[in-house]
Amino acid sequence: IHSLADLREAARAVLDALGDRTVVAFRGPMGAGKTTLIREIVARLGSHDTVTSPTFAIVNHYAGTERPAIYHFDFYRVESLEEALEIGIEDYFDSGAVCLIEWPERIAAALPADTVTVRIEVADDDSRTITVSE
Repeated sequence: IHSLADLREAARAVLDALGDRTVVAFRGPMGAGKTTLIREIVARLGSHDTVTSPTFAIVNHYAGTERPAIYHFDFYRVESLEEALEIGIEDYFDSGAVCLIEWPERIAAALPADTVTVRIEVADDDSRTITVSE
């Protein structure tokens, strides 16, 4: 993508790949636009909530019309898988709600096998390449 206007199409591609699955892992360097893309996905799911990175809260909850519950995780500050398990991530993942995860590498062992992965790469011209893999 070359501008924020292209995010709508990227969000559509992520949701198309999701199908009946519920967990999406966003991978990319700091400042790549993970939260910005998640904001567009949450909007496409019918939420009017303000989307911000839950860096300190670890998880934010948004209400949508397409999916009644959407959880947005940021595991950047999580020190261990055990810490994430203590907040009940497995319950979130098993709830049927959409779970959008930033910094999933910190909890990789707990991710469901059918997790959709979104990779964001930043080019020298500040454009982004977004790859969705199932």
